[in-house]
Amino acid sequence: MKLLHFFLFIAMVCLSAKVTANQVTLKSPNGNLELNIYTNGQLAYSLKHNNRVLLDKSPIGLVLDDRTLGNPAKVSRISRRFSVKESIVSSNYRFASFCVVYNEFNLKMKGNYGVVFRVYDDGIAYRFYTLGKQPLIIKDEIARMNFPENYDTYMAYSTVKPGKDQYAMAFQNIYTKATLKDVETDNIAFLPITLDCGNGLKMTLLESDLESYPGMFVKGDGKSCSLQGTFARYPAEMKSFPPRAMKRVVQRTDYIAKAEGARNYPWRIWAVTEKDTEMPVNNLVYALASPNRIGDCSWVKSGKVAWEWWNDWGISGVDFKAGINMDTYRHYIDFAAENDIEFVVLDEGWYNPKKGDMLTVVPELDLEELVRYGKSKGVDLILWTVFNVLDDQLEEACKKYSEMGISGFKVDFLDRDDQTAVEMAYRIAEVTAKYKLTLDLHGFYKPTGMNRTYPNIINFEAVFGMEEMKWSTVKKDMMEYDVTMPYIRMMAGPVDYTPGAMRNASKKDFKDIYYNPMSQGTRCHQLAAYVVHDSPLTMLADNPTVYRKEQECTDFIVSIPNKGIEETRVLQGKLGEFVVIGRRVGTSWYVGGMTDWITREVVLDFGFLDGGAYDVILFRDGINADKQAQDYKKERFTVTASSSKKICMASGGGFAMSIVKK
Repeated sequence: MKLLHFFLFIAMVCLSAKVTANQVTLKSPNGNLELNIYTNGQLAYSLKHNNRVLLDKSPIGLVLDDRTLGNPAKVSRISRRFSVKESIVSSNYRFASFCVVYNEFNLKMKGNYGVVFRVYDDGIAYRFYTLGKQPLIIKDEIARMNFPENYDTYMAYSTVKPGKDQYAMAFQNIYTKATLKDVETDNIAFLPITLDCGNGLKMTLLESDLESYPGMFVKGDGKSCSLQGTFARYPAEMKSFPPRAMKRVVQRTDYIAKAEGARNYPWRIWAVTEKDTEMPVNNLVYALASPNRIGDCSWVKSGKVAWEWWNDWGISGVDFKAGINMDTYRHYIDFAAENDIEFVVLDEGWYNPKKGDMLTVVPELDLEELVRYGKSKGVDLILWTVFNVLDDQLEEACKKYSEMGISGFKVDFLDRDDQTAVEMAYRIAEVTAKYKLTLDLHGFYKPTGMNRTYPNIINFEAVFGMEEMKWSTVKKDMMEYDVTMPYIRMMAGPVDYTPGAMRNASKKDFKDIYYNPMSQGTRCHQLAAYVVHDSPLTMLADNPTVYRKEQECTDFIVSIPNKGIEETRVLQGKLGEFVVIGRRVGTSWYVGGMTDWITREVVLDFGFLDGGAYDVILFRDGINADKQAQDYKKERFTVTASSSKKICMASGGGFAMSIVKK
């Protein structure tokens, strides 16, 4: 029997891998993906799916002052691991736990460095590592991606105009669809990006375990089927600017990173999906991140948030002046308590942002009293601040506000992912965890698995969210973005999109209004966001006065759990057109659907349910929602696993339902 097992193992190795003098071949556990690694001259790789070439020979390397790691590539030893299975328990994630299986080659190279390659059933990943004792200067990273066909691409570009520092921005933009040969040549795109290879097959470029190193952007040349990785240079000089005492880069060096002699570099990931519904539940970014560094994280609290900034402290019908004062925040706390909402955010203004001192609260507020009042009502407070302001006062601020009873920080305006920015993010994560403070990261780069390493990070922005509706015209097609973003951006991690608008508009009626903002699309499209989005900390963006007038919708929003999610399934959908996602908590399911500006009818099959009968509450677009976007219909009915339901989504519409076992 032992001999049989030995021969089975040898057979598996032969099927999974092949090594020749100048090429190494590694297959995925199911055999569908084939990674070829070229070690003759310049280190490079290519990728096949079921014998179809997806990625041609593409060079990789690290450029140092005096040499390039990877050119020439000289292998000294190859270590192999096959069918490695990892069971990952995930905190505040789309699954309570999940498993991954991969095959791995570790190429130890001459010159004190190496490269690890992994192949999963749903993607590939590689990372460099160095082994020397002396510090290194990384001048650049070689990451050229050559494709055999002129694929369609989905890219979100920098919002900074050419000629300025395009690496310094908030990582918030809609997706532009273009072929590889037609991508913008005077701009750079931030990750993740997706390539449509045809017949449902898509490749998405991501990165994970980004630590003490700049994040990757990509650019095209406008003539070839190639993309080039590009990176922010290391900052040489920073200056503080009004109105928030934000530190910005005013001069950069000619290199991208300073590195310790012995270290790992970020994982570069190509997620490969055979159908669109696999995309939002791809787990490679989380799986490849460094494990939990804070230990016990049972104290980390997530939930929903009554938020005042989007609605501009817009309560009415009260006998006090609404604004940054005690009466207003007591009112928000009262509203949160009435509706079992766990948090209230004190956004910009609770300290004087111009002074950049978050240890001094404005005289209009008694913060200790607000904390006490909130605790008496079962509501915790979260404080907004600017990244560098918190970093400058990090230990003192964390100690002060932790002892006061503050739950966490919403940290804003990092607006870059060069090496020093990434180092600041890790520094803040570590110290806030020490003081049992949670983090919601805004004005921040795309997630790279940092929420696995520091589970006190419970959400990220890096999304073209609801705040954009305060100043964007309908030319910024939010409805198309809403059914594109879950497929691409959510592969990287959760989104703090800040939904919940109770003023809703058709495409013809939408206006960008600052003090009384509205959403593009229908009321039910907004309700669906509370299910569709991976979002362990979710804002209710509108104001208490409006929510009280729309109590039926408010009750439903609050009833949808955004913590304790055990399972997530994408039930139907097509990138850029519509999406239907279901999430399970215990025996209950919650399903949300969204469409773009095209009216769509879906037939929801309840075959994902277990046995028995379930009570359903459905909010769907009303018959007049195409013109009156706030029109909706609430239904109650019973289903079993053999049931189905036809649901019509209006232009810019959606639906949301709870499914609770009897």
